[in-house]
Amino acid sequence: MRPVKVGLLGIGTVGGGTFTVLSRNQEEIRRRAGRGIEIAMVADLNTERAKEVVGDAAQVVADARAVIANPEIDVVVELIGGYGIAKALVLEAIAAGKHVVTANKALLAVHGTEIFAAARDKGVMVAFEAAVAGGIPIIKALREGLTANQIQWVAGIINGTTNFILSEMRDKGLDFDVVLKEAQRLGYAEADPTFDIEGVDAAHKATLLSAIAFGVPVQFDKAHVEGITKLSATDIKYAEQLGYRIKLLGIARRRDNGIELRTHPTLVPMRRLIANVEGAMNAVLVQGDAVGTTMYYGKGAGSEPTASAVIADLVDIARQIDAPAASRVPALGFKADQLSTLPILPIEEVITAFYLRLRVADQTGVLAKLTGILAEQGISIDAVIQREADEVSGEDGNQTDLMILTHDTKEGAMNKALTAMQALPTVLAPIVKLRKEELA
Repeated sequence: MRPVKVGLLGIGTVGGGTFTVLSRNQEEIRRRAGRGIEIAMVADLNTERAKEVVGDAAQVVADARAVIANPEIDVVVELIGGYGIAKALVLEAIAAGKHVVTANKALLAVHGTEIFAAARDKGVMVAFEAAVAGGIPIIKALREGLTANQIQWVAGIINGTTNFILSEMRDKGLDFDVVLKEAQRLGYAEADPTFDIEGVDAAHKATLLSAIAFGVPVQFDKAHVEGITKLSATDIKYAEQLGYRIKLLGIARRRDNGIELRTHPTLVPMRRLIANVEGAMNAVLVQGDAVGTTMYYGKGAGSEPTASAVIADLVDIARQIDAPAASRVPALGFKADQLSTLPILPIEEVITAFYLRLRVADQTGVLAKLTGILAEQGISIDAVIQREADEVSGEDGNQTDLMILTHDTKEGAMNKALTAMQALPTVLAPIVKLRKEELA
C-alpha cells in the first residue's frame, strides 16, 4: 500500500522527537499501521536547525503553507502551538483535504468546536492524543477503551510543572516563589510560566477530557480555573498533618443538572495513588459505572513521550485513511448529532468538601461563632483542628490557627459563609479556602 505522507509544521522538541521515534521504530510502526508512514516535508522558520534534525530524509521549507499546498501530503502535523497562526494553518489544512494531528490543547480547548465541524464537513480526521498528558493514552482510553461505561468523573494531574512545584514545596517546606525559581533553573518551568502556574494549561486539557468523557462540545470559556500561586507552605504542611496532599487537579464530573468543569488546588487523601504522583509526572483517574476507577500514569511532556502520542495518531489515521468518513471514530467519540446539551455548571453550583484555615484571636466563643455561621448556610463540619499559639511560628501568643474540614456543600453556600466569617473582628487574616476531593 502507498505510504502515508506526512508534513510536520514545527520541528522543535516534539517535532524532533516525532522524527526520531518514527525513524527508529519505522518497521514496527509499519507493521502496526499496515503501511508505511513517512515524513516527507518539514516547515520551520529555522531551516538550518530543521535540516540538522532531518538531514536529507525530508524536504525542509520555511513556509508552512507550502506543506499544506503539496498534493502529496496526506497528513499535516501541527506542532507550532498557540491560538493564532496555528488555527489558521489547521483550518487551511482541513480545507485542503488534509488530515490533521495536533498536540495543541490550547487551540482545541478554545476553537475545537469550529475545527471539528470543519473537519467533519470536509470528511477528514483531527487527532490529538498528544494534546493531553503527553505520552499517556488517555484520549484513546476515554474515546474507545471505556465506551461501555457511563463516565461519572475524571480527575487528573495534567500539568507537570505545577506538580513538580507542589512536590518540592512539600518535601522542602519552601514557599511557592522560591520553588518556582528553582523549577525555572532546572528547566521544569518556562521563563514565562503563567499558563502553567495559573492553571490555564491544565484547564485546557480538562476541557478536552470533559468533552470526550461526557460527549459535550469543548467549552473552555465556561471552565473554572485557579492556579497555585497563592498556595503557602503552611497549608501544604497542615494538609499533610491531616492526611492529605495538595495537587492541582483538572476535574470534570457529571451531575444530574450539568457538568462540573474546574481546575484548582485540591486536597486529596494520602492513601489515594494519585496523591503519590510526584515530580513532573502526570496521572488521570477515570470513574466509570461499569469498570469502576481506573488510573493512567506516565510522563506528561517531553520529546519522545509526546512523540509517542503523535505517532499513535498517525497510525490510527493510516489504518482509517481509506475508510468512509462515516465509519471512522469521531474526534470526541460521539457523532455530532449525539453530543449532549448538558450545561457546564457555574462554580457556585459545584458540590465539594472544603478545607478552611483561619487565623483567629485566641478567645472564648470564637469557634462557636464560626461554626454557627457555617450552620446557617447548612454546611456540616467534618473536623476542626487547632494549632496553639506556640505552634504558630513567629506569631503573637494571642493568635491561633483553626483548620476546618467540611462535608460536601455547594460552593455558593460556602462563599456566603466565608463573607460572614471574614467580617468577624476575631478573624485576623484572609481565610484560606481549598477544595477537598475523596476521589473514591
